[in-house]
Amino acid sequence: MLKCIYMKTLKEILNEARDSSIAIGHFNVSNLEQLRAIMEAAKVYNASIMIGLSEGERKFFGLKQAVALVKSFKEEYGLPVFLNPDHSHSVESAKMAFDAGFDSVHIDLSSLPFEDNVRGTREVVEYVKSKNPEISIEGELGYLRGESRIQKEAITIKPEDLTMPEEAAEFTGKTGIDRFSGAYGNSHGISLDEPALDIERIKAVRQALPKEVAMVLHGGSGIPDEEIKEAIKAGIVNIHVNTEIRVAYADALRKFLAENLEETTPYKILAPAVKAVKDKVEEKLRLFGNI
Repeated sequence: MLKCIYMKTLKEILNEARDSSIAIGHFNVSNLEQLRAIMEAAKVYNASIMIGLSEGERKFFGLKQAVALVKSFKEEYGLPVFLNPDHSHSVESAKMAFDAGFDSVHIDLSSLPFEDNVRGTREVVEYVKSKNPEISIEGELGYLRGESRIQKEAITIKPEDLTMPEEAAEFTGKTGIDRFSGAYGNSHGISLDEPALDIERIKAVRQALPKEVAMVLHGGSGIPDEEIKEAIKAGIVNIHVNTEIRVAYADALRKFLAENLEETTPYKILAPAVKAVKDKVEEKLRLFGNI
């Protein structure tokens, strides 16, 4: 098990994960109950984790509120927990999250042409590093289809969606990012068909990147366990999970409400959803090697 020390930086923890052939889990939240459940699961294995909020989740949760709550859990649980603005689709959005106190930054301009992606990502890197060089910054190259929900159709991934190793190396060199996320057959959400990761492409990108740049896998929901294990062996050290958490939460909540029509006490209504999320995150932490 990778031993967690509170004062370590995210970059140090990801480097240790690489050397230990495990992955650090990145789990998205929309509310306090999900956050508590994830923290309780991390405590079971003394695991380092990342807590993510998409732009929509940030709008609902509140930037300052997310920072304050994650800080309180860090202090209570004594674990390295890093708050990350997942998929910031503009320079301004990424800067706002950093200025609010997020521990990490993810700038995702992958929908833009290559040079525009480089330019915007580099602007975020320069802005953040000028204020705190220890902050880990993630950039993204390649097109991930889907959304963080159960898809009602199969997701067709085209060859041009996938990340090219030589472009990954150029992008990383020009931007100065600490974490690189690409497209390897993964997608957001849970598709009708199971994703098929291009493990050889992951290996090729890993070889093309500097050793100190961590590789990130988005769309971790719905990928078969064996493919996740192979991706970690190939060089992935950070895996994002969102949809499976949402589904576990919503399914447990619907079940309780259907069976307890007269219940009005929020902490009783929400307790099964918290447990369902905790169980799901524990499952993922075991899969990622955090045991």
